[in-house]
Amino acid sequence: MDKMVELPEAVVLANQINDTLTGKKIRKATANHTPHAFAWYTGDPAGYHDLLAGKTILGATSIGEHVEIKADDMILHISTPLRYHAEGDKLPQKHQLLLEFEDDTAVSATIQMWGCLFCFRDGDQESVSDYYPLKISPSPLSDSFDRAFFNSLFDEKTAKLSAKAFLATDQRIPGLGNGVLQDILWTAKIHPKRKMSSLTTGEIDDMYDAIKRVLKQMTIKGGRDTEKDLFGHPGGYKTVLSKNTVDMPCPACGSFVKKEAYLGGSIYYCKGCQQL
Repeated sequence: MDKMVELPEAVVLANQINDTLTGKKIRKATANHTPHAFAWYTGDPAGYHDLLAGKTILGATSIGEHVEIKADDMILHISTPLRYHAEGDKLPQKHQLLLEFEDDTAVSATIQMWGCLFCFRDGDQESVSDYYPLKISPSPLSDSFDRAFFNSLFDEKTAKLSAKAFLATDQRIPGLGNGVLQDILWTAKIHPKRKMSSLTTGEIDDMYDAIKRVLKQMTIKGGRDTEKDLFGHPGGYKTVLSKNTVDMPCPACGSFVKKEAYLGGSIYYCKGCQQL
């Protein structure tokens, strides 16, 4: 089962939705079919059908780790993996959101960890902040995410943070989470536990360059190989540090990839390349 959508996967999903779902009319919408403690909805999910039935998918875009789908005058704001079901496919028994279309195709969202499944009228985007405070910042994939903007993320508090905490908490860079940061920090040769105050100017340069370069490669290649796209296919970007490579030799120095629990999640690192 898929876990978490981050920036590269959100971009890929939005593009695939535009190519596959645009023009489809929703026949039935089912939300909260399988209750999940960490599935978040706007209002009563039992009302999603009345809000969405008869609406036509107009397109999608990515915002950080979220995919925003427009269906006529309604917006779906989703941060979970999505799966397309062709006509005749068996639909999943468990799901937190299922959209069935008039051409007998469907798309579903099934949460393993947590996820937002918001539904609101176009123009009411500000109401989402009542449920989840989404910080809108320039995407690292855009030219607006330049070195000047990156420098603006530093303040008196960031010096005390670890590299992982700086990159993946407080939505400093929406869409950059614990998954993608592993290869970013490996590329920059920075240990996830390193304090930001200990980084040299050159290492800060390397961190910025790695954010731009690694996220671009992950997106171009269709997401990470640890996650799946709209059609259930793993991404084409082969992660250097992930659950797939634990105890395997680092491609740069030959040291073994290590895994540790840290800050409520797992970190992966190479002891040879990423000195603490």
